[in-house]
Amino acid sequence: MRKFNIRKVLDGLTAVSAVASASSTAQQQQAGNRETEIQETLQSEHFQLCKTVRHGFPYQPSALAFDPVQKILAIGTQTGALRLFGRPGVECYCQHESGAAVIQLQFLINEGALVSALADDTLHLWNLRQKRPAILHSLKFNRERITFCHLPFQSKWLYVGTERGNIHIVNVESFTLSGYVIMWNKAIELSSKSHPGPVVHISDNPMDEGKLLIGFESGTVVLWDLKSKKADYRYTHDEAIHSVAWHHEGKQFVCSHSDGTLTIWNVKSPTKPFQTITPHGKQLKDGKKPEPCKPILKVEYKTTRAGEPFIILSGGLSYDTVGRRPCLTVMHGKSTAVLEMDYSIVDFLTLCETPYPNDFQEPYAVVVLLEKDLVLIDLAQNGYPIFENPYPLTIHESPVTCCEYFADCPVDLIPALYSVGARQKRQGYSKKEWPISGGNWGLITQSYPEIIITGHADGSIKFWDASAITLQVLYKLKTAKVFEKSRNKDDRPNTDIVDEDPYAIQIISWCPESRMLCIAGVSAHVIIYRFSKQEVTTEVIPMLEVRLLYEINDVESPDGEQVPPLPTPGTGSNPQSIVPQSHPSTSSSSSDGLRDNVPCLKVKNSPLKQSPGYQIELVIQLVWVSGEPPQQITSLAVNSAYGLVVFGNCNGIAMVDYLQKTVLLNLGTIELYGSNDPYRREPRSPRKSRQPSGGMLTVASCMCSLSILYSESMRKLRTSYISLCDINEGTVVPEDRCKSPTSDVKDNSFSRSRSSSVTSIDKESREAISALHFCETFTRKTDTSPSPCLWVGTTLGTVLVIVLNLPPGGEQRLLQPVIVSPSGTILRLKGAILRMAFLDTTGSLVPPAHEPWREHNVPEDKDEKDKSKKRRPVSVSPSSSQEISENQYAVICSEKQAKVISLPSQNCIYKQNITETSFVLRGDIVSLSNSICLACFCANGHIMTFSLPSLRPLLDVYYLPLTNMRIARTFCFTNNGQALYLVSPTEIQRLTYSQETCENLQEMLGELFTPVETPEAPNRGFFKGLFGGGAQSLDREELFGESASGKASRSLAQHIPGPGGIEGVKGAASGVVGELARARLALDERGQKLGELEEKTAAMLYSADSFSKHAHEMMLKYKDKKWYQF
Repeated sequence: MRKFNIRKVLDGLTAVSAVASASSTAQQQQAGNRETEIQETLQSEHFQLCKTVRHGFPYQPSALAFDPVQKILAIGTQTGALRLFGRPGVECYCQHESGAAVIQLQFLINEGALVSALADDTLHLWNLRQKRPAILHSLKFNRERITFCHLPFQSKWLYVGTERGNIHIVNVESFTLSGYVIMWNKAIELSSKSHPGPVVHISDNPMDEGKLLIGFESGTVVLWDLKSKKADYRYTHDEAIHSVAWHHEGKQFVCSHSDGTLTIWNVKSPTKPFQTITPHGKQLKDGKKPEPCKPILKVEYKTTRAGEPFIILSGGLSYDTVGRRPCLTVMHGKSTAVLEMDYSIVDFLTLCETPYPNDFQEPYAVVVLLEKDLVLIDLAQNGYPIFENPYPLTIHESPVTCCEYFADCPVDLIPALYSVGARQKRQGYSKKEWPISGGNWGLITQSYPEIIITGHADGSIKFWDASAITLQVLYKLKTAKVFEKSRNKDDRPNTDIVDEDPYAIQIISWCPESRMLCIAGVSAHVIIYRFSKQEVTTEVIPMLEVRLLYEINDVESPDGEQVPPLPTPGTGSNPQSIVPQSHPSTSSSSSDGLRDNVPCLKVKNSPLKQSPGYQIELVIQLVWVSGEPPQQITSLAVNSAYGLVVFGNCNGIAMVDYLQKTVLLNLGTIELYGSNDPYRREPRSPRKSRQPSGGMLTVASCMCSLSILYSESMRKLRTSYISLCDINEGTVVPEDRCKSPTSDVKDNSFSRSRSSSVTSIDKESREAISALHFCETFTRKTDTSPSPCLWVGTTLGTVLVIVLNLPPGGEQRLLQPVIVSPSGTILRLKGAILRMAFLDTTGSLVPPAHEPWREHNVPEDKDEKDKSKKRRPVSVSPSSSQEISENQYAVICSEKQAKVISLPSQNCIYKQNITETSFVLRGDIVSLSNSICLACFCANGHIMTFSLPSLRPLLDVYYLPLTNMRIARTFCFTNNGQALYLVSPTEIQRLTYSQETCENLQEMLGELFTPVETPEAPNRGFFKGLFGGGAQSLDREELFGESASGKASRSLAQHIPGPGGIEGVKGAASGVVGELARARLALDERGQKLGELEEKTAAMLYSADSFSKHAHEMMLKYKDKKWYQF
């Protein structure tokens, strides 16, 4: 055997790998076959780990901004994330290192830059002119807290309001403070004895940049003259202010208040408001003031050339509207439209045709950022319809409970799913194009189809097209519609084993080639679906009930207390749902009144209309046994070539022939061993009394593998839906009924066996089925040819083989029974079995046999029938014509180790101890670069890959510690170096472990910034120019520059230079200049352009002033002359 170069392996590998290589050498010499002939092509240099893209709705959003010229939307979150959206397919995710909440975002309009203000009182300047935006500068305020920022259009001076009521001014080019400060005590009246509160609003007068409007929380508004450094007007109101908005002519502004009122002020009349409106207040008789309403959190005042202005506001509903959903109110002329939202409104923005604040705004849409959704409202159409959202923001429509990822699928799958999904689209959307249309798509360098399937708490399943780092929903399947729904809680049968989400999906088993889909749900139900393009009505839904009984009683502990059974490991276990052992029952109904032989859910008995797409083939339900609920299903597999589905839990295993609708196998786990059971187990005895808090020790045992990682391993896993979505460990539910499936782990759980030694196994009374794999291989050492079989893995590290004797195809398949028999083959590994796969003599993967998809709902003609009789299951092994004497290799991965076993000899030729101190959460055998490897994700955060069949370590990177159950439940690897997991309850994070994909990623990413001409400034008109009534510009440099205002106090704020976008700038600029220099250059260019713009503006102003002067002189010269004297 050739020696492997371990030195190339990335840091983090232990000496175990070297020991494993040495031991495998000895084993191979004993096995002595053709193993050395397999040439492995994968090397360490083929692997590199990096994040690719993040999809979904930004979790816990907190801020919103829009660039009206670039047409880019930015959303900030409470965790310091930044998501940028352009045209559909152009998205970007960035993260502030501090993780502090984003309180405000401001675009430098059409400049390819963005300023973010964070709750930790830092300001950051982001460079968006590169594919992966990066921070150029940061400024940390030390003595004051930031509350509001304002950056005027085409200005480089950012106004920053603070909690103390002061306003500081920052140069966004150098990110330094100006010496010019507006102190709160200068802004308010000297006679005022109270502090005006934090700054809640800053904006300049649209017609005069020299006048700054400052809103204080207490209700005071000040119009500040920047040149004279004093207040022109002060407007006072009794109610606290939430927001302020200008009319574009600069003569009026509107304030929103905490009592649900709007006050409209004339700039030159500070004594009282010009008008007070209570949009949702009940108008009382006798001229009394309307009843107070909830605060109006934000108001916008937008004008149109042709009609009435729009006043758009959030909040302000009357207090008696209890239970009413959050609303956005659009007031236009005399009409008021109240638009109800599904979630709380975080922020909204009105999209307008012009970026200039001193022109008619012409609003055309409103972007509403909700707590869990993004809505765009079309203001130009009657009824204000919403735009159809093209972004994949509905991942969390119902909480995600499991996830599967398939790369390199059959090419006809995505069009087929899209065609049936297109019929599910809602109607009534705006007919206009989606208005957020900035940026450009990247190059598509990956040509293979990718599909993500998500299972949800409401029983729905979504298929997503994930090709070329994009995401688009294809088709949605509602599995719950097969069951009767109880109308209220009183109607609900007591057979539920979960208090909420009884239809939640736990496991998905899908065969892309045959399109057969099988799901397991939390109520111990399995549904098998076929794909069809035809609509059918099913008169009677095919249904089977299975009674899975655990036959061995719990082991007595020395102190006489009952030791709780081993929690369900593997797919979708829930520690709290484990119940103590039931006594056996021989009758179908229990004589002592215990619930028996009833399923948890009731299948509809009325005809079911099934639309094109996935249609029900069979519903299988586990039933209650003598008062004990069925245990949740922990593993599932379907095979279209054999027509079989198999599933298991901590009680045992069941196999169903879904073609003949019969149960073929129904065994307790220990019965699988027969006389070969290696464990000493107690015989059955009468049932002991149930302990109400039986779950407590159960969780302790299931967490034992985590004890090295977490000191608090006794903390209980919270089983409410919040733990699925919101991650944390919490309180235990002291009942046998679990709260929800949403704490279950997909394909791997925290329920782990302590050790594989026989002594400790005696303490673990239940052995669950954790892995299932249909294949065509050698079942016994004496076999001379491969045959169909099922490999079964358990939580105690045992692999058992069941032989399948299938009848011939065609009509005989439906008439003759499938014969199932144990083979006697038992293999052992350390830790629960997670994944199994098979290689042929060349080292290529042997996929399970499958039947090609065909339409079942169309009557076949005679020729087709003849073909189907002759049709054989397809096994697409590269060496399907292998000779009888050629062997295969079984690859088995457990939570602790991996083994490669030569078949039929059953010699272990390679072994790798993956982890000693942690455990593997997910292991997948995947193809990469025309070869295959084993990819593992460990609970200690390491992602590792191993070559096959030799199990050489190729990659070991510390990526992400297991901080919550959601990651464990959703992490999955797939072919071509792709992987994903649910990074938050609303977002999917995709990553790659392929060097080639990492190198191509830069080209694949979209560009946010595209060169666009800034629209022309509004024409001032002859008369406004003549009489000085147009917009007044301001030389801010003269006011705020160091020469005029001096230097700011050094202790006030600290400048932190950013990384300057070193990562990923290659794609944004060319040449040999360093990345940082390029970014600096871009800023200099921008500063130069701004300077030129200000110079041009000053020249135009001078020209206008001189024209005005000449016109005045002419007027004086001729004012006393008669018309005939000219």
